[in-house]
Amino acid sequence: MAVFFIDTSSGRVATQRQLVDAGIAGQDGSVAPPWHRIQGTRDASTMWYAVMRKRTRGVYIGALVLRHGGQHSSLLDDGWAEVPIDEIGP
Repeated sequence: MAVFFIDTSSGRVATQRQLVDAGIAGQDGSVAPPWHRIQGTRDASTMWYAVMRKRTRGVYIGALVLRHGGQHSSLLDDGWAEVPIDEIGP
């Protein structure tokens, strides 16, 4: 279970723990730009949630949605892409 962040310049997605372990986030979990917290539950699991991203106006934005639900389908139809689990990491 995790909190997810997106690098708004590259579209990379990582968990808060991964960013702390990589020295990108502080030990208190604070993260500086270009990383931005993806809104959603603080205890998300990729088993139930899909991490989505889309490039718009020159930056990447992220979303966390329940897999195979109406919002998931709607975002896919609107040009969002699901981030593969094996690509999550700094």
